[in-house]
Amino acid sequence: MKFIIGIGGVTNGGKTTLTNRLLKTLPNCCVVHQDDFFKKPDQIEVGEDGFRQWDVIAALDMEAMINTVKGWQENPVKFARSHGVSLSPEAEESDSEEKGIHFLIIEGFLIYNYKPLIDVYDKCFYISIPYEECKKRRSTRTYTVPDPPDLFDGHVWPMYLKHRKEMENNCDRIGLLKYLDGMTSKEAIYNNVFESVQNSLLNNL
Repeated sequence: MKFIIGIGGVTNGGKTTLTNRLLKTLPNCCVVHQDDFFKKPDQIEVGEDGFRQWDVIAALDMEAMINTVKGWQENPVKFARSHGVSLSPEAEESDSEEKGIHFLIIEGFLIYNYKPLIDVYDKCFYISIPYEECKKRRSTRTYTVPDPPDLFDGHVWPMYLKHRKEMENNCDRIGLLKYLDGMTSKEAIYNNVFESVQNSLLNNL
């Protein structure tokens, strides 16, 4: 059985922290990070707001990301092995997904804003935090390409609001989206997601 979980949300909301926790507890679990598919800096256009457009879908090689997800879908056992993921004994004995449950977590800030990806999810989660908290967390992070002054207010937050509305139009239609409050404890967020996934699995049996 294959099960795909989406972990989306605002920048610095806690997506990676949640993903790493789930990776440790869900069996046969692989992950695809959207941040791994950013194009090179010289391929990122400067927008009308005067900033390089990092926070838009065009900044990402989404075709390569889709192909990576398809690679997992075609053979999660082979994918796990090639990515150094430990498999359960029953999955290790099989070269197909017939034995055990295989999980894929797709994590990123625009994972619900690309139509070809929308239909792959079995469960979608979206973490949000308020403007002030997001700005504070962002200011403490170190990026490969450092944030220029005023990037957060001039580009990052406006793009988040725009894409959130777009995401809601895409995902609310399929009724799979579950919102998470990024201001609650990491433990509470994890427990909420783990329980929700367990319930979905029980309903699918």
